[in-house]
Amino acid sequence: MARRKRTERSHRNRARQSNKKLFNALLDWLIPEGELFTEGLFHGNIKWKPEQLAQQAVIWSWQDTRNVTDAFDQAIEIGEDLGVRNVAKTYASFMDALVRYRKTFSLRLSRQFREISEEVAGRFWRDDEWVLIGFDGSRVTTPRTASNEKAFCAPNYGRGKTAKYRRKKTKAMRRRNNEKNKPYPQVPQIWITMMWHMSLRLPWAWRLAPSNASERDHVVEMLGQEEFPKNTLFCGDAGFVGYGFWNNILAAGQNFLVRVGGNVHLLSEKADIKRLGGGIVLCWPKGKMDSGAMPLRLRLVHVKIGKTKMWLLTSVLDRTKLPNKKIIKYYKMRWGVEVEYRGLKQTVDKQKLRCRNSSRAYVELDWSIRAMAFAELIALREQIPDDNKRPTESEASYDTKHRSLANTMRAMRKCMRNLSKYAHPADDVLIQLSRALVQRYNNRTDKRARYRPKNLDKQPLGEPTVRILNSEQRRKLRRIPLKLAA
Repeated sequence: MARRKRTERSHRNRARQSNKKLFNALLDWLIPEGELFTEGLFHGNIKWKPEQLAQQAVIWSWQDTRNVTDAFDQAIEIGEDLGVRNVAKTYASFMDALVRYRKTFSLRLSRQFREISEEVAGRFWRDDEWVLIGFDGSRVTTPRTASNEKAFCAPNYGRGKTAKYRRKKTKAMRRRNNEKNKPYPQVPQIWITMMWHMSLRLPWAWRLAPSNASERDHVVEMLGQEEFPKNTLFCGDAGFVGYGFWNNILAAGQNFLVRVGGNVHLLSEKADIKRLGGGIVLCWPKGKMDSGAMPLRLRLVHVKIGKTKMWLLTSVLDRTKLPNKKIIKYYKMRWGVEVEYRGLKQTVDKQKLRCRNSSRAYVELDWSIRAMAFAELIALREQIPDDNKRPTESEASYDTKHRSLANTMRAMRKCMRNLSKYAHPADDVLIQLSRALVQRYNNRTDKRARYRPKNLDKQPLGEPTVRILNSEQRRKLRRIPLKLAA
């Protein structure tokens, strides 16, 4: 009897130690010590190690407490339990370090994240020959402090055409005429523009800015500063249009697929392209035409996705490289970036940030996105079947869309809470992450919110305008050697 108790006790000790080792191994795999940072990048008087501070920031961002200071206290306790002790000891020093070295951490950790993502991805890295990158923008709210209002609120808020139209339309219902119920001032918000790997369903890169920032400018900035694999296909919605924007993608040696509507004007060399269901068109605004700039030769496609008929524009002219079936599939996949934003706002609970200082609010959001991406990558590593082994039937049917962010965060947080407690070897953190999947069932009900009213101010997207080249435009076209897109 006594021998059996000693055996059970030693088994529990081994399980507890193994659980700690597993969690430490995960952190070391994400942020290995001595490989990412050099001493010259930081001030000589720092008392923390950059790799361990980054690990502390990830643990801090994984907490589900209401206040950031409470999350920091928990991160200190977890770090001491794991042996991560060369870190910031106070919340003020912790945030000051993350604010000061935000760009340094972002550059090195983003590169590390992409390298290990490619190692984990296997068959999900490319679809046929394409690396699929989608992009979109969204906003999160910050506390209404003087610092946040000054940094994030648009200075010309309420003076745009849409705002003037809305005020004119609801003239009889204006609250500004009611002195007893004055409207609240503008809410400070941070704009996020995210590039997202559509096959892995992981964030690739992102930019943060005040609420009046331009998502197209953010994408152009990332095109010039970030690294992308060969044969990357960028996918965007109807907001990512324009000669300059598309030309930047083509100049980077990549291709794009975007939805277009009434805000796009194109030219055709043949008959009515729209009546034929699509074809080769030219994007050649009058200003670019008069200056002698090259026209963009693109392919217009008319497809039906769900119940919606829409026009899509791509720089891939060869139908064999990008057939219409693939176009429909890729544009459906692009919707996953919206699900990623929903996970950030609801599952990670960053719909409204906690930091009351603008620079710290940037840090809070930046590390929240990074920690969410790290957690999703760990789950993918445990779920994607090994290419060197013969997969089972369930592994062969696995898709990255089956991964559940909620179950992933639940497994990580449960492990952090129970580092010093007994955990059965068959139910450790890696096993839980391998099972962090969405519930798969056939839903036969309408999931649209019944309480969401229709937005009467939202105009339909419409159809792109395609005009046939006139004689003068044809003469200008013959003078310019046409540059064919890839």
